[in-house]
Amino acid sequence: MEITTSVERKTFIMLLVVVSIAFIWILQPFFGAIFWAYALAIVVYSIQETYFERFENKNLRAFICLMISVFFMVMPIVFVSISFTSQINDIFDQVNSGEINLREYFEQFKNTIPFLGNWLNHLGVTYDNLEIKLQSAAGNNGGLFTKYSVYIGQNTISFLVSFALMIYLTFFFLRDGRELTRLFIRAFPISDKTERTLLSKIAEVTRATIKGNLVVATIQGALGGIIFWIIDIPGALLWSVVMMFAALLPAIGAAIIWFPVALYLLMIGDYVSGIALLMFGGGVIALVDNLLRPMLVGRDTGLPDYIVLLTTLGGLSVFGVNGLVIGPVIAALFVSVWGIFMREIHAQVMYT
Repeated sequence: MEITTSVERKTFIMLLVVVSIAFIWILQPFFGAIFWAYALAIVVYSIQETYFERFENKNLRAFICLMISVFFMVMPIVFVSISFTSQINDIFDQVNSGEINLREYFEQFKNTIPFLGNWLNHLGVTYDNLEIKLQSAAGNNGGLFTKYSVYIGQNTISFLVSFALMIYLTFFFLRDGRELTRLFIRAFPISDKTERTLLSKIAEVTRATIKGNLVVATIQGALGGIIFWIIDIPGALLWSVVMMFAALLPAIGAAIIWFPVALYLLMIGDYVSGIALLMFGGGVIALVDNLLRPMLVGRDTGLPDYIVLLTTLGGLSVFGVNGLVIGPVIAALFVSVWGIFMREIHAQVMYT
């Protein structure tokens, strides 16, 4: 097939754009599975290249690396998710049985911080109104639990389908990674050198963000859960998982969870636990973030910490959980593309 005339060329380009948009639209429901399959393949691909390149059978090579990634990366996440759900169910049961008395905690909070009542009054809120809402929430807790269970059930099938699709696609990304890269370079209408630079940057930032954030979040969440368990905070495993997710946010990190808890313990007079949590949180948990994150994320991405923070938060707000990686990747592409423009295109314009 030959496209010779200008009209044919424009028509074909229009057809190409329409078909590409339609293809992306069809794949849109599976965007999360596709993205994380790509991200997982990026992280594991270097292992495949380093340790299994001697295997001539590329199917076997990809399968072994896939099993390694499932065992060391995916299964721990699944285990934590199951434990997290089980912990939430236990807390609901304890509230329903009266083992956890929300009203008692509220009364303790009200008596500990009486000055807060005056501040709430200026906002048109009173302790009595809050207590009524709390009692209503506790009374309706069985209904909330039922809705929660239904919600989990409805999303279980969707999660399993996406998870299976992610594993399936990861295998092919590992097996055909080189061919897919060559195809992309051939299809995209810019110089091969520029394309390889951008693809290398994408892979580098994706790998650094996932490995760095995952390591930092896991360590901080585990440390937070351990100190909560030691000072006898209810639901230590639940809070450990929550801190792990909070630790994915640079600069803010797990402190958004442990610091308010420490202040609450000090306000109710539990000075030993409160001071212990403050010292451990500020001296150990925060130190992990300050030392490891710049080493594992900022250094490898070549991005300043504030750019990583802004793009991570922005990515979360736009893309959800996927934005944890997509945000920094877009930032790295922004810096790289503008660097190429200033180094090559802008320089050509200035000196012609």
